Amino acid sequence: MRNTIRLSSLPWILATLTVSSVLSTVALAQPDLPRPSPNAKVSQFIGLTEVTVEYSSPAVKGRKVWGEVVPYDQLWRTGANQATKITFSRDTTFGDHLIPAGTYALFTIPGKTVWTVVLNKKAEQSGTGSDYKIEQDQVRFQVQPKAAPMRERMTFLFSDFGDDKGLLDLEWEKLRLPIPIKVSTEAQAIANINKTLDNAWRMYAMSARYVADTKKDYDTALRYIDQSLALKEEWFNLWIKATIVAAQGKRKDAIALGEKSYDLGKKAEVFFLEGEIKKTLAEWKKKG
Repeated sequence: MRNTIRLSSLPWILATLTVSSVLSTVALAQPDLPRPSPNAKVSQFIGLTEVTVEYSSPAVKGRKVWGEVVPYDQLWRTGANQATKITFSRDTTFGDHLIPAGTYALFTIPGKTVWTVVLNKKAEQSGTGSDYKIEQDQVRFQVQPKAAPMRERMTFLFSDFGDDKGLLDLEWEKLRLPIPIKVSTEAQAIANINKTLDNAWRMYAMSARYVADTKKDYDTALRYIDQSLALKEEWFNLWIKATIVAAQGKRKDAIALGEKSYDLGKKAEVFFLEGEIKKTLAEWKKKG
């Protein structure tokens, strides 16, 4: 026997399908509403080092925060939702501990008189549950909290910062936790200067070689190579100068420069023109 649908039942079936469709659409629709603990992000350069904190910001809402909302002597994600993350763009001293550049989960253990600050190597964590492993801690250290003006929402901010140090302050309710940060800006700046100068001598040397080889403008080439040598004396730019003065007919000067270049090259890790320099020097000496 065939299953049949009576025409009289169709209106009821259509109505049921329509209601189901509407309910499904309502269930899928999510209104755009403020989050109870909105996401927040703060970033600051201290010298050449960028420090960034990403967190969720809970509110007091008339509650007793310390000792109740946030229990004492228990590991806290230091915010809401996901564990708070902190990123250092360069190696940084955080609370007197040297921390390699990278991203970490930032936990704290609040106490009545002293807090423990914890950096954990696993940056992406849901909080203080099964994700957290104490053996993955990078460092733990203690910081004393201070009294502060009332702040409704938990906030991270940077204060008292300069080129080589600063404070990362956690503020919520009437408490401030100042975490000291130190960076090696002077050493980093000197390293950057040396790197720039190191590249500059090569730039002048290659420019001198190009002008001498293609334009035969030996005066300009000498000016460039002397600028290169003033920045850094290497076997390579000495040899370029030797070839330039040789092209000007100053063979005696070229031999002296070439021999100096060869001696430095023998002590260098890379001496890719050793055969060419040795052969050319022999030819110059043979010609007198």
